[in-house]
Amino acid sequence: MSADSAKGAKAARGANLLLVDDDADLLKLLSMRLDAAGYDVTAVGSAEAALAQMEVQRPALVLSDVQLPGMDGLALFNAIRERHPALPVILLTAHGTIPDAVAATAQGVYTYLTKPFDGRALLDTIAQALTLTAARQDDDSHGAWREAIVSRSNVMAEVLAEARLVAASQASVLIRGESGSGKELLARAIHAASPRAGRPFVAVNCGAIPEPLLESELFGHVKGAFTGALSNHRGLFQAADGGTLLLDEIGDMPLPLQVKLLRVLQEHQVRPVGASESVPIDVRILSATHRDLEAALAEGQFREDLYYRLNVVSLTLPGLDERREDIPLLAQHFLQRLALKYDKRLNGFAPDALKALTMASWPGNVRQLHNVVEQVSALATSPLIPLALVQRALRSPSIEVLPYAEARQRFEREYLVGLLKLTDGNVADAARLADRNRTEFYRLLQRNGLNPSLFRAEGPVAE
Repeated sequence: MSADSAKGAKAARGANLLLVDDDADLLKLLSMRLDAAGYDVTAVGSAEAALAQMEVQRPALVLSDVQLPGMDGLALFNAIRERHPALPVILLTAHGTIPDAVAATAQGVYTYLTKPFDGRALLDTIAQALTLTAARQDDDSHGAWREAIVSRSNVMAEVLAEARLVAASQASVLIRGESGSGKELLARAIHAASPRAGRPFVAVNCGAIPEPLLESELFGHVKGAFTGALSNHRGLFQAADGGTLLLDEIGDMPLPLQVKLLRVLQEHQVRPVGASESVPIDVRILSATHRDLEAALAEGQFREDLYYRLNVVSLTLPGLDERREDIPLLAQHFLQRLALKYDKRLNGFAPDALKALTMASWPGNVRQLHNVVEQVSALATSPLIPLALVQRALRSPSIEVLPYAEARQRFEREYLVGLLKLTDGNVADAARLADRNRTEFYRLLQRNGLNPSLFRAEGPVAE
């Protein structure tokens, strides 16, 4: 074995290899040899079984015979390439199928070996393939900058590699992805890998703040700018000065504010509400959305000039059903954290329970998976999570489990905002609907940081 191969074999010790061959004797012989070399070996007798196994666990390398019953080795390679483009595949071929194997190497198969093959050559080839694959996965992709993102899938590795590259620049980044796919986590990772890592990271959900309040939240206001503005307020742009500001759900930003945001991006200055002078700011903008912004452009709901300002670099996060090999890893990660929260001894999932999680539909993506794991953690009575508990959680609507105090506070704020919208900021009417006196109602508004004047149809009234 060459020095490089020996180094690669040592580095890859314990790597999972998937062997595919319909010859049971050869499969047994290969398994024994590779197991003795320190690999974790999974052996199956058909391409169909191999694809099913990969849904449960993604291997580090696939070693497959070309001649297989049903789907052959070349068709298996094509299926693997569609799902896992960077996964190395080695084909074992008889003399008559060498031309096909040679053609496959041009399409991305790592290499092929002809039968009968030398055992030392096989070990060398596997070690080299694993070494090259590891080299393509930059060590930084597993570093502290992205420690909150739990993943081993190729599709996420590609997104993270792009994020790592763009982090070093000052370019604005638009992060696209379905709800619950982890857009804010990726934004935090980009900030952590950037030269601004030592400065603040500030996130604001543009769809969660009522329109009358959003301008003050972003740009700030001065004392006396409107009724209830009792002191100067630094907006989020100023809070993020020197660092990074994430504008989450940017597609929900009202058009009038889009104009003001564009001016800030062009001039690198913000003017607080009621102020006569602008304040210089140095902020990198990241934005995120689950909406189709191109459709919003066509419908006149999003400004084209702002779109091109924000969309200098675009990153798209895959949904959880596109990275199923990450599901067992994520589920175990969440389980370990939730075991501390619920003060329970939770070791893991039963094999059939883990398979059920892996095969389930996840329209709510990683957030939904976390909620399901939280439900089973709260209800678990044994260290190993059984299939029945997982099935129960998957059948029930996936709700976000919050501590009672936090859920009550969230409801209270949303309730008050709804009343102020309904009454156009008229406190007397809102208090009457809530069956509370005005003094108590004002205290509720103050506790939740709500200013009734911002909900009035005519807008804020200057002092």
